[in-house]
Amino acid sequence: MALITLRRNLCHLSDFWTHGVLAALKLQPVNRVHKIVKERLCPWFCSGQSKSFRVRFCHSCCKKFHPENGNDRHTVGEPVFTQVHGWDRLEQNVKNNEQMLSRRLSYFTSSEEVLNFLSTMETLSGTLAAGALQRICEVERKDDHQGLPREVLENSIFQALCFQLEQEPSQLSNTSLVTALQALILLHVDPQSNLLLNLVAECQNRLKRGGLEVHSLCILGESLLRLQGPGCVTLKLIIYQLQGEKMETFTPENIVTVYRILQACPEKVDQHQTFLNKINSFSPSIVSNLSPNMISQMLTALVVLDQTQALPLVIKLGKYVVRHIPHFTHEELQRVLDAFIYFGHSDRFFTKALEQHVAAFYLTLDPEVVSKVTEYCSRKQILSQPILNAVAETFVCQSEKFSPSQISELIESFGKLNYLPPNASALFRKLENMLFTHFNHFPPKTLLKLLHSCSLIEHHPVNFMAKIFSPFFLQRLQGREPHLDKLRRAQLTQLFLTSVLECPFYKGPKLLPKYRVRSFLTPCCSLETPVDFQLYKSVKIGLIDLLGARLYFASKVLTPFCYTIDVEIKLDEEGFVLPVTVDEDVHKRVALCIDGPKRFCADSKHLLGKEAIKQRHLQLLGYQVVQIPYHEIEMLKSRLELVEYLQRKLFSQNTDVHW
Repeated sequence: MALITLRRNLCHLSDFWTHGVLAALKLQPVNRVHKIVKERLCPWFCSGQSKSFRVRFCHSCCKKFHPENGNDRHTVGEPVFTQVHGWDRLEQNVKNNEQMLSRRLSYFTSSEEVLNFLSTMETLSGTLAAGALQRICEVERKDDHQGLPREVLENSIFQALCFQLEQEPSQLSNTSLVTALQALILLHVDPQSNLLLNLVAECQNRLKRGGLEVHSLCILGESLLRLQGPGCVTLKLIIYQLQGEKMETFTPENIVTVYRILQACPEKVDQHQTFLNKINSFSPSIVSNLSPNMISQMLTALVVLDQTQALPLVIKLGKYVVRHIPHFTHEELQRVLDAFIYFGHSDRFFTKALEQHVAAFYLTLDPEVVSKVTEYCSRKQILSQPILNAVAETFVCQSEKFSPSQISELIESFGKLNYLPPNASALFRKLENMLFTHFNHFPPKTLLKLLHSCSLIEHHPVNFMAKIFSPFFLQRLQGREPHLDKLRRAQLTQLFLTSVLECPFYKGPKLLPKYRVRSFLTPCCSLETPVDFQLYKSVKIGLIDLLGARLYFASKVLTPFCYTIDVEIKLDEEGFVLPVTVDEDVHKRVALCIDGPKRFCADSKHLLGKEAIKQRHLQLLGYQVVQIPYHEIEMLKSRLELVEYLQRKLFSQNTDVHW
């Protein structure tokens, strides 16, 4: 560690004199210290007489301090070493003083306070020098692109601090060296300056000698990433040395830093996967010691690195996220939600805590967080009325703060979950006014998704149908692609079907046939949920027993109106069941909707929006819709009970009839 000369602006204070002596002795090499102690204190130890010992300091900015032997008598405030004060006591005093001064640094809230504090000190150890730079960085760095103010750069104390670091980096401890380098990089010091070049060179020398411990390796790795980017050659050596360390030597902060370093090189994840597996297996043991910020950073890294095999770690992190929800910043909470959406993680305790947080602070939440919360509920199909009600109220009160994509995300969640909040009329009135005012600001695909979501919950966008069916809008929607994708054509087709079935008063343009689809049930972008195969098999067995033969019902019937019916049964005018091959004398068609768990909101009996609109449209098309939900089938204990259940569902007017 180096001794750094600072211009002293205040008078000599007794407590700083002591610190100066201790620091001066502490900062010499061990053999040098013993030599000083022997030469300066041996006569006193041998004679047993109390002789004075004083260290004189030079206060010019860029010179080293030199301990000198003097003949002055001891005065008040000067240190006197008696026979009982050995090297161990001196060592402990130095450590205690450094810890105390480091704590004092953390209390300062401006660079001026830090530099004024440094100016009062007789000497400054490398640890305190690095700590001072780190504190200046913390109070001055308000964003990633802001450097130091001019008054700080021109301050003589700051210049002296940097000069000594530049001249003698080899005298710094590993921790002080990498901490100083990190602070200077974050303060955007010129990468080609002698100061940074000397510090980086010293770090590289120690790295090649294998002299850096885990903590210093982590700080150095992240610092070089900022300075030289992920292509930095030295970074490979740092990661290699980290791989050779025992995981027990990593602190929670070190683990998170390693994740951040690897996150910066996602294209090299295959090279580091073995190391990542090792970290992923160890990390659950330190999750309880992570701060909210570190949890969000770890989750983000797991997403970037595509660690889908680390689900035990994600689940463990999820349990502790619940405790920290009130303490997350908006950005941190957003990262947590992004990770849970990515990994498909949901937890009822997390949802409960999220409900309480959103309901309590919904008017102060950032629109990006609000849209991310609704996206989480939508993706996981969680019908959370407290969250959706709060989101609706936030939009009504602060709609001008929401971007088009955020508005679309918000309305899409209501449509998908088939939910209308208590203030639905105010919500859609506000939405309609925004669309009238800013219609052209909405990207075509975003606008179509938004209006389609409105139709799912029976708030039909009649005033905008003429615009979205117009050739001009359809050309914008198609863009430069040769054909419009299937999902957009399916949404347009369902909106057109809505205009015909549910809005007969609409007399505007119709959707051109070339933009329509034949089926809403497609593999990649379906507006229907495929039937649950196991549930279908159970119902099929019951129907055969009830109707007497397989020929009396058809499965997966595609209607002329794009919907696919799970099971269709034909009835004549007297109510008798007809074979599926008969097309004459069909008086009524029964559509059985065999609704498995995926057609409902999570852990509820509430149909999703796309299933609700399907059943609504089938009824308007003349079908007798019979819903067979999975939770009712699961209650049946025998085959006979299943037959009786289907009989009641299909022939409720003839409940005494048995097959």
